Amino acid sequence: MIWRREDAEGAKADGGRGDADRQRSEGGRRMAEQGGEVTIVGQGAKLEGTVVSAGSLRIDGQVKGQVNADGDVMLSPQSQVEADIRAQNVSVAGKFKGSIVVKGRAEINRGGRVDGNVTSKTLVVEEGAVFQGQSIMDQQTAQASGGAQPQHDKKDGQPAAQEARV
Repeated sequence: MIWRREDAEGAKADGGRGDADRQRSEGGRRMAEQGGEVTIVGQGAKLEGTVVSAGSLRIDGQVKGQVNADGDVMLSPQSQVEADIRAQNVSVAGKFKGSIVVKGRAEINRGGRVDGNVTSKTLVVEEGAVFQGQSIMDQQTAQASGGAQPQHDKKDGQPAAQEARV
């Protein structure tokens, strides 16, 4: 384990709350600082279909379908999402299956798992996170091809897959 001053100061400031609570409050604070609305899908909620948010979106429950947000999308540690996400930025601390297309930054936090493709300018995979899929870093190529299309392996024509455990 690596000790960092910011972590120690954060633990004092949050009164000893756990990492999950700290991540949730930091993510919510980040979204609130952007000045837009924040839509919350509560922990007991189960949504199926298309979720559209004019601002940022925090998911604590279960969502299956499609998620479109004009702002950021944050998946909390207890979230379970099987969807295609389109947003400005995304942060995953729970379980996610599907594709993510963001204009900026995609983060997979400690304890988070992403099974699917991620298209972004920046991808951050924290220690303790799992990423299985393909990362597409060139935004213009992804937009020209109509989204996150998997590249095929030249040998057998199957989608190329990669898994990262940090």
